[in-house]
Amino acid sequence: MCALNRYQQIGPPKFNIAIHILIWLAKSGSVVSSAMIAEQVNSHSTFLRRVLALLAQAGVVEAREGRDGGYTLKMPAEEITLDKVYLAVKAESAESCGKIECGKQTDELDTALEEIMKLADLQTIDYLKKHNIAELSAYVKCAE
Repeated sequence: MCALNRYQQIGPPKFNIAIHILIWLAKSGSVVSSAMIAEQVNSHSTFLRRVLALLAQAGVVEAREGRDGGYTLKMPAEEITLDKVYLAVKAESAESCGKIECGKQTDELDTALEEIMKLADLQTIDYLKKHNIAELSAYVKCAE
């Protein structure tokens, strides 16, 4: 079995668990059920299935139905760059966020903050493009 140790939360929870899922799928090299993945990455199965659905929509994992169904990587781990994962799980977060009303007109402030956050997001994505699941997978040791 291959369990991933998490000493501290890194990034948004969906991004963090998505990385753990993909590393475990890369290490397993086969079709794995959501129950087995949940056990291995220490996550609640409902939350895990939501993340897996986002990864499937993004074309990163493939879901197979049926008795022998489960999930598998849709592409080699070397091709799954972290920006793909980040964008897959970020898309849902952006849709669920509403605009916060402060009671006063703050259009200039909102515009300035949006611009700063867009630039920060672009820099994050550019940096994440430099790393992939295969690279991170090397840090995870699995018992045979």
